[in-house]
Amino acid sequence: MQWLKSLIFVIYIYLFMAVWGIVCFPLLLHPKGARWVCGVYASHVIWLARVMLGIRSEVRGEIPTGEVVIAAKHQSFLDIMIIYNAVPAAKFIMKRELIYTPFIGQYAWRLGCVPVNRGKRGQAISKMLEDVKKGSAQPGQLVIYSQGTRVAPGDYKPYKIGTAAIYRETGWPCVPAATNVGLLWPRKGILRKPGLAVVEFLDPIPPGVDKAAFMSQLETTVEAKSNELMKELGFDAESHLAARAKQSV
Repeated sequence: MQWLKSLIFVIYIYLFMAVWGIVCFPLLLHPKGARWVCGVYASHVIWLARVMLGIRSEVRGEIPTGEVVIAAKHQSFLDIMIIYNAVPAAKFIMKRELIYTPFIGQYAWRLGCVPVNRGKRGQAISKMLEDVKKGSAQPGQLVIYSQGTRVAPGDYKPYKIGTAAIYRETGWPCVPAATNVGLLWPRKGILRKPGLAVVEFLDPIPPGVDKAAFMSQLETTVEAKSNELMKELGFDAESHLAARAKQSV
């Protein structure tokens, strides 16, 4: 039964994305309109996941405001929805190809998300900062997924140095964010499981920390807190990772 409800849920949220995006398309004329449309969608997905699937969502820690970099753990679509719904003005670092995706691309562009080409991230960030200074773009919370992709619970991918470059170029504080959502809403597959999905904002890293120390602090704090959150759901990520490493030897 849970699998069938999950299937209906998955089909519905993507159909709703298309219909809602088309109906509200005129609101793209103004960034505030686009932000409202996306906010309604995120809230609706979070609410429906709770009512239909038993996935409750919780945000912990001090919610970032003002101009900050949020360096987040990324496990599934749900952590995007929770972060967007929690902070005042999220905009995401995204692959340039996504800007051409129907609905998602147009709204992301209007929100001020930063599309980047590999190797040209610095140029994109510099342009964003310049646009904010000129008043042609809104300030906000810049979200980057430091591992570069969704990472399943118990898997490991190294943290990419691009986060340190963005932190340095913006000169903003960096707020690490941990999560356990992948245990309930996986990055692949249909089945969604009931439980408490958490995104936790951690203590900010102030501007000016050197690259090596910044990357070490970011990875250590995010991984440790994410492992704690996953333990709350009965999953020992460290043991799982150790067992996989032993098998691969």
